[in-house]
Amino acid sequence: MKIAFLGLGTMGLPMAANLVNAGYAVRGWNRSPAPAAKLATLGAQIAATPDEAADDADVLISMLADDAATRAAVLDAGALAVLKPGAIHVNMATVSVALAEELAARHRVQGVGYVAAPVLGRVNVAEAGQLNILAAGEARALAAVQPLFDVLGQKTWHMGERPEQANAAKLTVNFMIASAIGTMGEAVALAQGHGVDKAGFLQLVTSTVFAAPVYKGYGQAIADERFEPAGFKLSLGLKDVRLALEAAEQVHVPLPLASALRDTHIESLAHGEGHLDWAALSRSSARRAGQA
Repeated sequence: MKIAFLGLGTMGLPMAANLVNAGYAVRGWNRSPAPAAKLATLGAQIAATPDEAADDADVLISMLADDAATRAAVLDAGALAVLKPGAIHVNMATVSVALAEELAARHRVQGVGYVAAPVLGRVNVAEAGQLNILAAGEARALAAVQPLFDVLGQKTWHMGERPEQANAAKLTVNFMIASAIGTMGEAVALAQGHGVDKAGFLQLVTSTVFAAPVYKGYGQAIADERFEPAGFKLSLGLKDVRLALEAAEQVHVPLPLASALRDTHIESLAHGEGHLDWAALSRSSARRAGQA
């Protein structure tokens, strides 16, 4: 099986590396050359353009930053155009429901399979091949790429037969993560307003009533004020909250909490915090309470 891999960033590089280490023939492409050079040291081929990477591939995997980057590489740069009939494109990026629907339609016209498979997990989880993969698409295409998912993740969660269903589910999860960070930020500001130690309070809640990975991981970062290097940038969090709101509007679902979270993200960007880890969203509550 010949695999083309577009996007060798924070998440894409370890994912592509795991496929190479599992014995797959991988041809990678990245906009900046340094990550591609790292992948080449493992034995992967490197392409100069997205369409060169996709040429003659059995499976194209894309792990790009957003809608614009995905559209540029897959559509504008011709990666889809060169895929042979019967090939499968697995889009593992977090993109909008609208783009997922458009891509599914365009792939059908060309006779190419399309699977949406965004992931849950940070870079250390990607490196360990322990991602949770949210997959949706035609059953035959899903079955064909499941061996690749077995290399990349610990579990594949089937979200439906329409690719956009996986993207809707991923955006919903990211909205919930943003809600957890926002809640912790406000809760910490309240506790500190009464003289309660921030670190001790967060240790309490993340060890008892909110002993879940999202609360534990982001809670520790908030307690330590450890926002660099970013495991997931705050600016990308804003992107996902906006996409969740778009997806909700499409099916007439009000998300008032997401609207408030969007404004909190915008405030954080206004303070130059977009490059920081998503946990830095908690700074907004501290500022509003006069604690920062």
